[in-house]
Amino acid sequence: MKPDFDYLLAGGGAAGLSLAYHISREPRLRNQRVVLIEPAAKDQNDRTWSFWTAAPTLFDSIVAHEWPQLAFRSPTFEQIFKLQRYRYKMIRGLDFYRFVRAELAQNPQFTFVQASVETLTNTPEGVTATTTAGTYTARYAFDSRPPQLAKQPEKHRYLLQHFVGWEVETEHDVFDPTTAEFMDFRGPQQQEARFIYVLPFGPRKALVEYTLFSEELLPKAEYEAALDDYLRTTLGLASYRRLSEEVGAIPMTDHRLSAQAGPHIINLGTRAGRAKPSTGYAFMRIQEHSARLVQALAATGQPPQNLTGDQPQFHLFDTLLLDIMKRRGELTRDIFTELFQRNPVERILSFLDEQTGWHDNFRIMNSVTPWPFLQSIWHVLRGRPGQR
Repeated sequence: MKPDFDYLLAGGGAAGLSLAYHISREPRLRNQRVVLIEPAAKDQNDRTWSFWTAAPTLFDSIVAHEWPQLAFRSPTFEQIFKLQRYRYKMIRGLDFYRFVRAELAQNPQFTFVQASVETLTNTPEGVTATTTAGTYTARYAFDSRPPQLAKQPEKHRYLLQHFVGWEVETEHDVFDPTTAEFMDFRGPQQQEARFIYVLPFGPRKALVEYTLFSEELLPKAEYEAALDDYLRTTLGLASYRRLSEEVGAIPMTDHRLSAQAGPHIINLGTRAGRAKPSTGYAFMRIQEHSARLVQALAATGQPPQNLTGDQPQFHLFDTLLLDIMKRRGELTRDIFTELFQRNPVERILSFLDEQTGWHDNFRIMNSVTPWPFLQSIWHVLRGRPGQR
């Protein structure tokens, strides 16, 4: 029997909507029938995505703000870096959802279903999806539901990048709207990696986040105390007004996340490891993955054999940094201080984007104190995470 659809997208967040939008812009796929199944209405600004890019993106029209400079700060080194090729950008979740859904609503090849996908099953003809709205069949399914990992702590490292952010407004000019505070490590580390991240939207308005890399979440009051201390002590504010709050926790692990679940189910987003394990950045990795999938589907009718194009050396680099964060999280500040002190910022961003070759990779690794990494290499070789 002919499947109901050519492509079924399980999840309508960043990954599902990105793939749908890339499909809609590919003329060779204009006759493909697509169903997107998402349980939430997606009518709230539930998150923001920040990223750097050297080229225009498909979503530049909804970029809320962009910054031509990045600042790095630690107790021993501070510098504001003027970006050359790159720009640092931010998109609000609600703007993204509205933009993509409005574009797809005008395209008859797309069908939206508000429901939860309960199971996806490979069949000889493709995929069968059971959902709270009934059963659907398709030639291929693209699954962006949150991953369900069977953790193996004796083999892999599991941390969280967790944060609380406030959008604040001040009574006088405080912020530089041309400079994003990429990492401000000047606060106490408490044996973990802890920093402040600031995205200024104007001289008197900014998103200020307290971010940590660790295994456990903090009580809410600890995040709030750190934010208040930064605003009052570091920035010298006598008062400020909170406009909104953002809370999040991004899993960070070297546990390999599969790019597919059988011949007809392709994973997307965090389920496919598109959130970079050592930084949590995901938006541009999702766009690159979507473009790769659509190019192959348009050219051959099938997904590419190499679904992600990931290079194994970068997985090793992520594992080494995660191992250090797990064993001696406070050393993260020193590592990033050395990186920013001894490398052009464009090289660092290219490295974090996994766009550097072996020559620049060597220069990056040679710019930091080797001993913590040598210890982590030993833990990798013996197949067990290091302990504090």
